[in-house]
Amino acid sequence: MYNDFISIKEMGGELKLSHKNHHLGLTVSTRELVIQKPHVNYHVALSSIVSIMPYEFHGSRKLTITNQNASGREFTNHSVGSRHFKIYATDVWMHNRSGIYRIGPTEFILPIIGEILEAVSHYGGMDAIRTG
Repeated sequence: MYNDFISIKEMGGELKLSHKNHHLGLTVSTRELVIQKPHVNYHVALSSIVSIMPYEFHGSRKLTITNQNASGREFTNHSVGSRHFKIYATDVWMHNRSGIYRIGPTEFILPIIGEILEAVSHYGGMDAIRTG
């Protein structure tokens, strides 16, 4: 079904929830969040997540994500109408078809469904602060 995703071989903690669509997969365990995109997985320890903030796009535009450790750029499109969040983590590991690499502090802007957000918050020991 999703042939371009790399399977998750190892994951810290107990698997709790997984959600995939055509271009993005999110898997949560009691210790880790794995962000899956075609041909690459990002492993984020819940303890390294500093913040998760709502993110609002202004207009329709293409995002460019550049990894300084890689030779190229990764392009992705956002979905108008879906709720996006900006996640900042201090320690991220990238697993692609060439191997596993530490990429360090990273920001992700992702559409996240409520159940995934609640699981990350609960198992990561985070508190929600409601505004507005």
